[in-house]
Formats: sequence, C-alpha cells, structure tokens
Amino acid sequence: KNIERIGQVMAYEISKELDYETEDVTSPLGIAEVSLPQNKLVVAAILRAGLPLHDGVLSVFDDVDNAFVSAYRKTDEDFNFDIHVEYISSPRIDGKTLILCDPMLATGGSMQLAYEALLAKGTPEKLYVCSVIASREALEYLEESLPEDTTLYIAAVDEYLDQHKYIVPGLGDAGNLSFGEKE
Repeated sequence: KNIERIGQVMAYEISKELDYETEDVTSPLGIAEVSLPQNKLVVAAILRAGLPLHDGVLSVFDDVDNAFVSAYRKTDEDFNFDIHVEYISSPRIDGKTLILCDPMLATGGSMQLAYEALLAKGTPEKLYVCSVIASREALEYLEESLPEDTTLYIAAVDEYLDQHKYIVPGLGDAGNLSFGEKE
C-alpha cells in the first residue's frame, strides 16, 4: 500500500506539469466550467514489481492507456547479470505523455531497456519516470541514456550498490514483497 501511496503523490506532482483547457461540463443542476488535462497519457509498469506504483498513478489519472513491460535480471554464479525484456503490451505512444513506473532503480538498465522496448510503439512527446528508490549510479545512467527532457520522480536515493549491484540499504525485492515469492 505504501508503494501505491507514493505513486499517488508522484502522479499528483506530474499533474501540475500537464496542459489544461477549460471546458463546460453539464451536471444535473447546471453547467460548470472545469479544467481538463489535454495530454494523452500512457502509464507503463515494469512487471511485476511496478504494479503497485502503477496502481497508485492510475488512482489519480483515470482516463489513460496502460502499458506493461516484462523485464528481468538474469544473474550467473559470479553475480554478473544481463537484463532481458520478454514481453511488452502497449498502445501506440506517439505524441503521448509516457509515465514509466518501477519501484527500484539499481543500475537503471531495466528502465532504459523497457523504454527502448516501448519505442517499438512510437515516440512519446514527454517521458516521466517514477520510482520509490534509486541508486546514484542509476540516476547518472538514466540522465545519460534517456531523452534529455525526461523528468525523474524518485522518492529516495540510496548512496551505493553492493558488489552484486543491489541497492544498499534498498527495500528488498519489491515484487516479492508485494505479491509473495515467485517460483
């Protein structure tokens, strides 16, 4: 639930940067002038750990498209690893605002590969990255590898990665903590 709450706060902050137009909306008692966002949003989660953050964002933005990327880290016995993208499900993202959610950014590699995978569905007008915890190394990597106008929303920055490239102190495996052990 706390990861969802962080997603809500980040979505609220993102909402301050969107473009709005005033429109008349008819209610049973009359006509009201309201400001509605004009940006077409796509909220994407890196599965499975990104789902609670994604849900938090969706609780603020209810009229959006959704995308999902299955990315994982495969580690050998010497703790060398490769990141693999297995699956994406996404609408077209051309000209839209993309909000990409993953609770932990250790190296930034999964986030960057997920973004590249989503580019098969077009090029977004704007990219927001939402994460609960990131390492300094991940932030530096993403500043170099993602589009220049990307906005990062990070709740906490941990100072370093250990020899296995895990964030210290981190929060553990967010996917397992949210959904139970995987087999």
